[in-house]
Amino acid sequence: MIETIYIARHGFRLNWVTNNWKSETGLPRDPPLAAFGETQAKELSEYFASLPEDQRPTAIFSSPFYRCLQTVKPTSQALNVPIFVEHGLSEWYSPVEDGTGLHPRPASATELKKYFPEIDDSWSSIWYSSRKGEDVDEVHDRVGGFLKLLVPEVERRFSDKHKRILLVSHAATVIALARELLGDRSLPLRIGCCSITELARKTDVPSVLGGWESKRLGSGSHLKEGASRDWGFEDIEIADGKVVPDKGEPGTENEVDEPVGPQLGESSHTTSRM
Repeated sequence: MIETIYIARHGFRLNWVTNNWKSETGLPRDPPLAAFGETQAKELSEYFASLPEDQRPTAIFSSPFYRCLQTVKPTSQALNVPIFVEHGLSEWYSPVEDGTGLHPRPASATELKKYFPEIDDSWSSIWYSSRKGEDVDEVHDRVGGFLKLLVPEVERRFSDKHKRILLVSHAATVIALARELLGDRSLPLRIGCCSITELARKTDVPSVLGGWESKRLGSGSHLKEGASRDWGFEDIEIADGKVVPDKGEPGTENEVDEPVGPQLGESSHTTSRM
């Protein structure tokens, strides 16, 4: 049974420092880490390596975006733990305007393994967010649905091997993960780069959602300069009570938005590893 869930946000992004950056994968809106972000990623790995062995995560699940994989690479190496790519942990994007393009979606785990050999591509993503974007309730719904599948699937597939897992994602998704696990969607929370959230399972609550208690939320105490560039849902741009929409990526107007949603069950046998 999973007893502890660690959640980390990616490190400081290069596009926050300069407009002169290149996507390593060729995917739009997929910047790498800045040098400062790489330092944060190293400090994150040093923290996890400093824990007693019985407190370290033994499985890592990461968003497929480059900055998240780059962030967790040093931890994977330090702990000798593979990275499982999981699209259910992907970035949150605003809903796209009608008639415009879709949001970008990273490549398959097998393709990403070319950049990060630490990836174990035997894991197939169990959830995909829509490339049409999400409003605030929808990102929480996505994360809640994903978690209800992830925890039992890890326990089923790996038996008792993984009692502590690490999820690596983006600010909005990290907040939604914490809120859903704690059972409080109104929980005020701001998340900085490479911060750590630690949740422990309650022994008297059988459900995944609401079945955890917080040991720390968005802590940057392991970082020399503390958590930086913190973000919260109160920072989003709202118009007429709704999230301001996005135009999506030009040239993707005719692409099909699939797969979307849960991928376990019969569909899991036909879904490619992405």
